[in-house]
Amino acid sequence: MSTSESAVTEPDSGESLTEKALNLFRKGGAFLVVGGIGFLVDAGTYNLLVFWGGEGPMFHLPLPAKIIAIAVATVVTYFGNKWWTYSDHGGGGGARHILIYALLNVVAIGLQLSCLAFSRYVLGLDSPLADNISGTLVGQAVALGFRFWAYGKFVFTGARDDVR
Repeated sequence: MSTSESAVTEPDSGESLTEKALNLFRKGGAFLVVGGIGFLVDAGTYNLLVFWGGEGPMFHLPLPAKIIAIAVATVVTYFGNKWWTYSDHGGGGGARHILIYALLNVVAIGLQLSCLAFSRYVLGLDSPLADNISGTLVGQAVALGFRFWAYGKFVFTGARDDVR
């Protein structure tokens, strides 16, 4: 096998273990900052819809309200992740890329909604504190772990052409 064939079949990033660890730490930190902003957008939107003025316009519809809140936060975090967390990756913005991103978010939304639904309908907890702990804090933590893994694996893949 020639050297050029070896380079094609066995890619070597040339990064040391330390460089890989630092890159993961940087990427993880950026992902957490973007996720924190998404968390605030999600929590703020949900609380406005469900609890604004005591009983908000969607007080009796917490799951659809959560879907709306997550959708708004997802748009914010998509661009944060694309432009910052995974700025060194390709993946483009084509229809396939956006479809995969959307499908992974449907799974993440399901994870987050299941935490809220369990609290509301199994445990019977419907206070603002219970909803924010189950649907926003716990649910988002579970979804965050899934998203970090899934975005790097399926959405923002490969190196960008213009990255050194």
